[in-house]
This record gives sequence, C-alpha cells and structure tokens, in this order.
Amino acid sequence: MSFVDTLRELSSAEDFFLALDVDYDPKILNVARLHILRRMHHYLEQDQSDLSDDAAQKQLYQRYLAKAYADFVQSSPIKERVFQVHQNAVKPVKLPMVKLSALAMPPE
Repeated sequence: MSFVDTLRELSSAEDFFLALDVDYDPKILNVARLHILRRMHHYLEQDQSDLSDDAAQKQLYQRYLAKAYADFVQSSPIKERVFQVHQNAVKPVKLPMVKLSALAMPPE
C-alpha cells in the first residue's frame, strides 16, 4: 500500500498527526482541526513537486501539516479565514438606497 493510500484510510485529524509524526496540542486541534487540514490541503495544492517516492511524499505532507498547525497556534480560525463562510463574513454588504421621500409619513 502506498503512502497516499495509507492516508486515505485515516479518519480523524489525530490520525493524520500520528501518521505524519507531527506533535500537537489537543486543545488547539479540538478548535481548529478542519481548518488545519484544509490549510494543509491548500499548501499541497500550491506545491508543484512531483514525488513518486513514499518517503519524499511523507516528508512533504509532514512539513505542510506542521506548517498549517503552526498557523493556528499563532492565530485563530476566524483570523485565518480558511473557509468560504469566514471569507464572506468580512465582505461589505451592499444595502439598497431608498429615497428619503419614500420614507415620509403619508398625510392623515
């Protein structure tokens, strides 16, 4: 079984940290587990390395998991804005403009 196949069998963030030999604080992982894994995925997407060797793949995944974890040790999920819902939260909302005359009270 290849290294990537082994990773596909993992079912929790803790499993990834154990499989990749990356130390973690359970308190941080409990708060940011999905954010950390998503950030790791982003790092892997940006990397153009063509690694066919399992040892090299493990080293790459290990480096990016540790880097993603460090991002959330120093920051928070809301500040890092990994998911679309957090990114949209800071976008200004356009409110429709209404003429003041439309707000006037009708005559009695």
